[in-house]
Amino acid sequence: MTRPFEGIRVIDVTHVLAGPFAAYQLGVLGADVIKVEHPDEPDQSRQSGSDKALNRRNMGTGFLTQASNKRSITLDLKTPEDQETLKELVATADVFVENYRPGAMQALGLGYEALAAINPRLIYASFSAFGQEGPRGKQTAYDHVIQGTSGIMAMTGTKEVHPIKFGSPAIDYATGMTGAFALASALFQRERTGRGQCVDMAMLDVAMILMSSHLTAYLRNGWHPQPHGNTNPHATNSAYETKEGLLMLGASNLRQQKRLWTVLEHPEMIKRNNEERDADRAREAALLAEIMRARTAAEWEAYLQARHVPAARVRTMAEAVADPQIVTRGVIHRHKNVPGIEGEFGVPLAAFKFAHGGPRIDTPPPQLGQHNEEIRAELAKRRR
Repeated sequence: MTRPFEGIRVIDVTHVLAGPFAAYQLGVLGADVIKVEHPDEPDQSRQSGSDKALNRRNMGTGFLTQASNKRSITLDLKTPEDQETLKELVATADVFVENYRPGAMQALGLGYEALAAINPRLIYASFSAFGQEGPRGKQTAYDHVIQGTSGIMAMTGTKEVHPIKFGSPAIDYATGMTGAFALASALFQRERTGRGQCVDMAMLDVAMILMSSHLTAYLRNGWHPQPHGNTNPHATNSAYETKEGLLMLGASNLRQQKRLWTVLEHPEMIKRNNEERDADRAREAALLAEIMRARTAAEWEAYLQARHVPAARVRTMAEAVADPQIVTRGVIHRHKNVPGIEGEFGVPLAAFKFAHGGPRIDTPPPQLGQHNEEIRAELAKRRR
């Protein structure tokens, strides 16, 4: 079955994480993604990750994460010759993605106006830390810097220890996913209007959207979100130490908290509304802390889930990956026999499934410049 973006060509002039991840998501859905890198200064993610030997080969795990289904060509965009090659590629493309410092591509004569003149149907997307305009537009940042800037760090941690950044570069990945959605939307719009589009993606904007309910609360009454660690406003919706391991309870709504207190044989703790839950939080938390010590986290998870009460044992990465549910969902793709890489390795695929024509990995991450001759031959054939 044909995937959504088969026949769509993406020119990926991005590096590190957010931009490459956006292009990757189009790639697993069928797009022909051509990754453009400087021959001497490639995507820095090629030299980042947990395997130092791969880093030295420009195939670090940071790069492998979001490079499957892409082809690689090396171009020095400061030279007129390679600029012309890029323009030739743009003439064949549907999407152009870049994440250099705002203004850098325009200075090279490769901004939206210049490339749209070559290809009026082009979707041109610029990824940056703060956006293409505004008082901070020229500034640069990474995920953790945006976490600090946005206010998301200030609400993370405990009352005693905060601000704390996320363990994962979640804003980068959220920017990549949002960027893929923006590109898909622009392509759909183009089908209706016939016109290309200029997309301005900012990591700071994405960070604000990730705090949407907190943002609305602040804008309404000036309420600043507080760091609560592993606890939530309701005691039945928080983490507790058990006989062995940490359990995250998720009896969030009134119906679920009633079910929890019922199966725990404490019907006197059932509340009629959330204000009652707020008023009695300390007593509820103390009782739950005592009850949870009677079993292990694994035992509580099985017991409560069987009774339709959300609960989970807090797992490590290794435990999560080994979970049969992850295997069933197909979130991870395993690569075997990849040139230049000994042994197998796995990469994330996509966070959704289709009944047919869905995300799929066909080719492994490319070595630097692996498709130089192939892509140049395609352009030469087009000239004839």
